[in-house]
This record gives sequence, structure tokens and C-alpha cells, in this order.
Amino acid sequence: MWQELSRALMEPHPSRFFVVLRRCGALNQLLPEVDALFGVPQPVAHHPELDTGVHVLQALDYAAAAGDALPVRYAVLTHDLGKGATAPADWPRHIAHEQKGVRLAEAMSERLRAPADCRELANLTVRYHGTVHRASELRPATLLDLLLATDALRRPERLGWLLRACAADALSRPGRSGASYAPAQWMNLALAVLKAVDAGAIARESVDPAHLPARIREARIDALLAWKKQNELPPSPALRQ
Repeated sequence: MWQELSRALMEPHPSRFFVVLRRCGALNQLLPEVDALFGVPQPVAHHPELDTGVHVLQALDYAAAAGDALPVRYAVLTHDLGKGATAPADWPRHIAHEQKGVRLAEAMSERLRAPADCRELANLTVRYHGTVHRASELRPATLLDLLLATDALRRPERLGWLLRACAADALSRPGRSGASYAPAQWMNLALAVLKAVDAGAIARESVDPAHLPARIREARIDALLAWKKQNELPPSPALRQ
């Protein structure tokens, strides 16, 4: 199943694969987590396409048109799985859908035997895509924790993939395809701020090694705070979930 799915995801129009599976009743058998998204409404103010399943397919085709890598496309497929677990009485809101989605994405990846890079990026995207959309609003400590969660200092390419998946989520919505994804620039600039903090110098100045991690964290937060004060941006309500 993974071989077939990965080939379909890398097609110019991945949505067609899922439309065909759904029409013949196979999507519910093969990918029930994805099938559950169809017919699930979202707040129309942020999702003019309304239907969650339709949104995911639009985001997939957006990622394909952008030439995104397989892990990005798989992450896009999984990013809203948690909305399929929302009780109908709570529609169109989807409170804590990220937490619900992580469990579903992990189970789906395990069943499909998805490669590690696809599985890890899917989990990150499911958990943090809403947070990434609000990157410019985050407190320095929260922004630091987000960058550390992606292991961006050691694996900046994975942060790049996460930002590509989030961009597909945000910019595939009707009327936004020509926009730029501002959170990506914000996150990359914040990463540059972290890299500029000299952890080695802090280590050389530290008297007690036990306090070193806390001192490095404090220095990084201070650097982000100073940078953020100089680069305040207005909120981006258009990217809400």
C-alpha cells in the first residue's frame, strides 16, 4: 500500500487518486482516517472550501504544483486527520484537533509502514501546523520550543519541509494561491537568531555545568525577545484554523 500511495502522492494531481478511491468505496477500507474527513465542515471564515476532505485534496495538489518532496506531501495528507475525530455536535469548530490528529497519524503511518522521514514530518505537521501559522504572535520561549521540537538547529531541512507543508495548508485555500507564506520567513529569521547565540562561549563562561542548559536557553530567549521587539508583525487572522 505504501508503494502505491507514495507513487500517487508524487503525481502532478494527487487528488485524483483519492477521488477515485472514494468513488469506488475503497478509501474507507484503505485510508479510513482520510475518508473520515469528507463531509466534515470547518469555519467558513477561514476555510471557504468548507469541507475538510476537499481542503486536504486542494492542499495536496498545491504541494504537487510546487514540486514538494514526498515527506511534505504525506504530511499535507495527514495534517488535519484530527478533524475527522471531532464530534458532529461541535462542528464546525475543531478544538484540540492537533492532539487527536497525532494519534491518528501515528497509527496510519504504522499501518502503512511509512518511511521515517515521512512519519516524523507528518507528526510534526499534525501537531504544530496551527502554531506555525501564528509564528509571529508566539512568545520567545514558545518560538524557541517550536524550533527545538523540529530539531531545526541540526536539521534545518526538516524545518523547511514543515514550512512547506504549512504553506500548502494555508495557501491552497480559495483566494490565497498568489500570496506568500509569511510565517516561513519569520521562522527562518528566528532560526538565524538562534544560530547567532554562541553556546560555546556560554559554556566556557559557565561555572557550574549543571546550569549550562538553562543558561543557553535563557540566552536564546533573550536573543529572540530582542529580535522580536525590533520586528513586531500584526497577527494573521487569515491563517486561523
